[in-house]
Amino acid sequence: MTVNSGSPGWYLRRLSRMGPREVAGRVGDAVRRRRWRSARPDCPSVTGARFTAVLPAGTIAAVSPDAAKRLIAEADRLMCGHAEYFGVVRDDLADPDWWCDPKTGRRAPWGYAFNVPYRNEDAVGDIKQIWELSRHQYLTVLAAAYAITGDERYAERVAAHLRSWWAANPPLRGVHWISGIELGIRLLSWVWIRRLLDGWPGVAGLFEGNPVALNQIWHHQRWLAAFPSRGSSANNHVIAEAAGQFAAACAFGWFPSSARWRAGALRSLERQLRRNTFDSGLNRELATEYHGLVLELGLAAVAEADAARVPVPASIRLVLLRMTDALAAVVDSRLRPPRQGDADDGHGLVVDGTGTDRWASLLATGDAVFGRLAWWPEVTGTDVRTPLLAALIRPYANIAAAPVVTRPPSRPGHFADAGLTVLRGPGEIWCRCDGGPHGFLSIAAHAHADALSVEVRHDGVDVLADPGTFCYHGQPEWRRYFRSTLGHNTLQVDGGDQSVSGGPFLWTRHARSRVLTADTSDTSDGGTARWCAEHDGYQRSVHRRRVELATANQELTVVDEVRGPRRDVRLAFHLGPAIAADLAGNRAVLTWTRDGEGRSAVLDLPGQLSWRAHRGETDPPLGWYSAGFGRKEPATTLVGTGFADGTALLGEFTTVLRFHG
Repeated sequence: MTVNSGSPGWYLRRLSRMGPREVAGRVGDAVRRRRWRSARPDCPSVTGARFTAVLPAGTIAAVSPDAAKRLIAEADRLMCGHAEYFGVVRDDLADPDWWCDPKTGRRAPWGYAFNVPYRNEDAVGDIKQIWELSRHQYLTVLAAAYAITGDERYAERVAAHLRSWWAANPPLRGVHWISGIELGIRLLSWVWIRRLLDGWPGVAGLFEGNPVALNQIWHHQRWLAAFPSRGSSANNHVIAEAAGQFAAACAFGWFPSSARWRAGALRSLERQLRRNTFDSGLNRELATEYHGLVLELGLAAVAEADAARVPVPASIRLVLLRMTDALAAVVDSRLRPPRQGDADDGHGLVVDGTGTDRWASLLATGDAVFGRLAWWPEVTGTDVRTPLLAALIRPYANIAAAPVVTRPPSRPGHFADAGLTVLRGPGEIWCRCDGGPHGFLSIAAHAHADALSVEVRHDGVDVLADPGTFCYHGQPEWRRYFRSTLGHNTLQVDGGDQSVSGGPFLWTRHARSRVLTADTSDTSDGGTARWCAEHDGYQRSVHRRRVELATANQELTVVDEVRGPRRDVRLAFHLGPAIAADLAGNRAVLTWTRDGEGRSAVLDLPGQLSWRAHRGETDPPLGWYSAGFGRKEPATTLVGTGFADGTALLGEFTTVLRFHG
């Protein structure tokens, strides 16, 4: 099915969310793209190029045996041609087809990059499946395996695949020259591949001594300098573009334009990191996986700056410090952050094997670079990336020009600017409450219609779950469901969403939320944590929600109030995939297992509503959980239907979740 993000109506809605400056910039981009179609300059000649941004001696020896073992196991799977991307198992990685979508079997058409209809799955296939392999992050894994083992099979496979990709994807031809985030991440991968293969005899002939590689590196940077993401699209994409361009201009600074590209990318990176991050340290997209992506990209960029001895503004390190502290503050007892907004499994730098915890890895790097605070959760896992980055990045305490910053003396529970509140209780109860902005910038591309939603875990297990994302392109009914109001633990009025969607990455009207109460004070003595917020997403009515976590009896109370005229309502509670539910009337008994031990809870639902359990339904979708992009599994969703009348004392609904033991 053709995605609706390519229709004339979508383009008109998208245009309506742009300001005059963005429109002018995009007109300039269109003119430039037309001119570039017939004018492809050659890369300037390069002589005497040397790669000097190598790892310090002893870095590889600092990688833990456990992390190295996981990495090598992953590298060996890749050498055998096996991998999985977004739920699709591939066995063709020994000799991949760079243009083929393994999910649909379609091959993207050849032609001038900006003419390829990449949003049309009927013509191209699933574009994320095609793009993902060409980020070359599986090649950074193979290169890291070479650095650890010295086994030249890994290096030779990397070289063969790079030469194959360069031959199949000349500048400005085909799907891999369309999106700046892809070019930026690919450049970052190439920098690390060159670094990790430094001991291999053939590496100079693969990179600095190879005219084809030089031409690719130059054209990637020329592209990024010409077509940055603009205005309402300047979210995580522009940071990936700037980080990749900066990394390449530092490590591959062999061209006449390198100094200019480096300076421009650094200015963009500094500005966009500040714009994309709340003062509290949370990412403004309010999509947790993009917080991780931006943090990874920022750390990788600083690593290149320090390796090349390029000064960076103090504000860059400060933003990354705040992002790291914020991540440490919001994770649960198992180091899992909130499942909020879009998530597409995107990473900035991959040098680890399967089973490595992304969030533990980021906190470990944060500890090495910034120093952990006393309230940070303990990190016991190991990874390859942390010792590599820590070997290049100067510790924050050693930066003479670093600003003195007051870091949180205790674990924050409320982030006022982001509207995110975490209530914590005994038995490892963790509850995220959402009272923040709908999303970032005028299109809020990665937002979900989830105002006032809650997410509840017990010892890291999703009890009341955020169902996730599942897909972006090609399956519009699933895209709509996973980002809908009904697809979250909140109240739906008159069958509509709180915010109005204009397409898969476009919202034309945003619900406005405000937090009225956020008391997250220490509840270890048996106190009660409280939160209250409201939003205006429903015309003529206001939805207000109160949440109380009473620690003495491990009880969570959610009170929903609809102020306004009589309206039809649906109240949804999505259970995690590990939770079994026995619903009788308005009471559900929940059971699950954690570490071999049985756990249980009782969910008393509002009696004014008629309750039904849904699981794995497809017409329309309801009762699903997506653990990662491209994957979904049935899970139980409890939906209560009825009506609310704020003028007749019928507008208040109370839900109580009681944990046992």
